[in-house]
Amino acid sequence: MIDDRKKMSCAAFQAQLPELIGSGADAASHPHIQSCELCRALLADLETIAEAARQLLPIVEPPDELWEHIESAIKKESSGAGPDLTEPVPST
Repeated sequence: MIDDRKKMSCAAFQAQLPELIGSGADAASHPHIQSCELCRALLADLETIAEAARQLLPIVEPPDELWEHIESAIKKESSGAGPDLTEPVPST
């Protein structure tokens, strides 16, 4: 059985690439990548760009109180009380 994904055009593969990457699938194992040097280079460039972007700003976990503050603000707004602008927002 021949995998039709090997025969797909670069345009068709590249149209699927955002969904493939977004799904968390291993795009490098896609049959088209195995047979297409151009798309393999494109994927390598995208991975390099993504890694550089991750290094620009460190991932910071919000403080535990933040979600409680958000929930409280939503409840106040839903009850018609409006947001409490004097209450400080937790900082990271």
